[in-house]
Amino acid sequence: MKNIVILISGRGSNMQAILEARLPLTVAAVISNDPKAGGLATAQKHGIATRVVDHRAHANRAAFDTALSTEIDAFKPDLVVLAGFMRILTGDFVNRYRGRLINIHPSLLPSFTGLDTHRRALEAGVKVHGCTVHFVTPELDHGPIIIQAAIPVLESDSEDTLAARVLAEEHRIYSQALRWFCDGRLKITPQGTVTIIAARGAGSALVSPTFDS
Repeated sequence: MKNIVILISGRGSNMQAILEARLPLTVAAVISNDPKAGGLATAQKHGIATRVVDHRAHANRAAFDTALSTEIDAFKPDLVVLAGFMRILTGDFVNRYRGRLINIHPSLLPSFTGLDTHRRALEAGVKVHGCTVHFVTPELDHGPIIIQAAIPVLESDSEDTLAARVLAEEHRIYSQALRWFCDGRLKITPQGTVTIIAARGAGSALVSPTFDS
């Protein structure tokens, strides 16, 4: 059974969705950079070890990443899962876990990297928005894509309503990505893309706005 460590910065809703998905893995620990992160209490209720590596206690990003990797390595994880972890990691840290570090981002990458993705999607007038699970590389939000979910952007959408609908899809696809990892079905190709071994055929297309009848 695979062993994972989850990193969070806040309430940890994606972490909670992973815990509730009953995946064939062991969550060895939940680690946060913020001692006030609400997700720590959730993890403790599930009997999971928690640790805090407060970024404010370190002089720079490199020192923080060194302390963080020390805590992570104590649990010998097969995979490190970023679930709302709001710190930019150094290249040395990312390369240490290359191929074993994944993240979920609230946009259809490569569009809208970085922050404020839902506001920017609305301002750009895109008709389809969503979320992406990807392997992490030193270039921010540009790692090999594992799975994406797309939703239509509604004329009535606000930043909050769009974010809520995207978050519901995040909870679904992150667990799926982890299941594929546990089953040994994720392969990074020489071209830097991800192949899902024995993936099902494509489903129906999402078109937004829908065609006139």
